[in-house]
Amino acid sequence: MPRYEYRCRSCGDTFELSRPMAESAAPATCPAGHEDSVKLLSTVAVAGTAPAPTQGAGGGCCGGGCCG
Repeated sequence: MPRYEYRCRSCGDTFELSRPMAESAAPATCPAGHEDSVKLLSTVAVAGTAPAPTQGAGGGCCGGGCCG
């Protein structure tokens, strides 16, 4: 289940809730009990291991050949 981050407009507390995507925009009550909150835009960092591009293997930024 996705986690969403919210900020309470009354006390300024930032908190997270796990809820279905269909309920992401529904009102959220902060841990202090205030009901006036706003959903924050969260960024997600994804790290992985991908092989480094090989020189001279073609491809390039536009399929090879035109970026010389």
